[in-house]
Amino acid sequence: MARHLYTLIYSLFLPIIIARLWWRGRANPGYRQRVAERFGFLPHRPRPGGLWVHAVSVGETLAAAQFVKQFMEQNPNTPVIITSTTPTGSEQVKRIFGERVFHMYLPYDLPSFINRFIKNIQPGALVIIETELWPNLLASCAKHDLPVVLANARLSEKSARGYAKLPALTRPMLHSLSVVAVQNPTDGQRFIELGLPTGRMKVTGSVKFDVTVPEDCHKQGVALRGQWGADRPVLALASSHPTEDEQLLDIYPALEKAIPGLLLLLIPRHPERFEPVTNAARSRHLHVHRRTNGNVSDDIQIYVADTMGEMLNMLAAADVVVMGGSLYPGGGGHNPIEPAALGKATLIGADHINFTSIVNELTEAGAIAVCESLPALQDEVIRLLRDSIAREAMGHKGLDVVESNRGAVAQLLALVKEQLSD
Repeated sequence: MARHLYTLIYSLFLPIIIARLWWRGRANPGYRQRVAERFGFLPHRPRPGGLWVHAVSVGETLAAAQFVKQFMEQNPNTPVIITSTTPTGSEQVKRIFGERVFHMYLPYDLPSFINRFIKNIQPGALVIIETELWPNLLASCAKHDLPVVLANARLSEKSARGYAKLPALTRPMLHSLSVVAVQNPTDGQRFIELGLPTGRMKVTGSVKFDVTVPEDCHKQGVALRGQWGADRPVLALASSHPTEDEQLLDIYPALEKAIPGLLLLLIPRHPERFEPVTNAARSRHLHVHRRTNGNVSDDIQIYVADTMGEMLNMLAAADVVVMGGSLYPGGGGHNPIEPAALGKATLIGADHINFTSIVNELTEAGAIAVCESLPALQDEVIRLLRDSIAREAMGHKGLDVVESNRGAVAQLLALVKEQLSD
């Protein structure tokens, strides 16, 4: 009954959802492309029995990358279908996998669209990356006897409270899951308290610790620094959201006064923000350069990374990294494992609820510093940029944490293999 009411409400709001999609296409034209896929009409027809992986956007796609690559190596004859929700997620799939996988947008969560999609691709199992739970998606999977693995699952206390308010929707969804591979026992217990059968919960750790740094990544970082001035100190703000770039731009004069020659590297999370971030720097009368503008002049103060897929190379060029998504209320934070895997001194803001357990482990090891306010962030940036020994020590500790936590991908591969063979 609850799901039918949800379906009715979703149907009534669908015109607004579509209008919002079209509106977002003003800034990112990708939202106006391949719209038919969102209604379950497929551009591809893979062989039946493939592995379907749903990775909603950029972060989830990056988290899934090593798992998918290793699955394809071990199962070369099994087609892989990856669905996304956002154009930026789609671009990441194409960048990482090219034509080696079938990529489509996930249909809207209405039974007719989801059932059409599943009937056409006839997958052998679905792997959902992190906690992207949709009532009709999971009900349709149950209807088609499709095993579902919730991988790299996390569930914050806040999210758990939200799910708990809708038990008539939450419990059926959790009972539709074959396995929930959680990042840590605390989050696993939250799933169980919401109704997940105990035997279906497995603690595997985070697949993000299995990040692979490309062989030429550090070389690319050195090349970038050569363009900027090899001896210049570099502060990076990674995966930034609205207001975060502005916060760093506001304290940049004080930072530059304390650290002469400082270059601030801004890496917006979404491409529609490249222009606003550039304008924000110019409005403060700072010398700004964009990655796509070619040669760099010696007097630049702000460098805007206005390309996608170069995050690791950019971070490899930095001395200190500030993780975005954490400097404003409700942001939740972004993955601090990538700069740690590069051996970079890393800072994160007060709101990192999406990565609480990871941040706690890195903090306890001295591999990351949590800054509760902008003044605290400013002080910590200055301290680290002045103290190369402290920076390097923090970076080495981060590497140690990453290396000691590898192995989640192998466990996930084993779980998925069991579901495909059943």
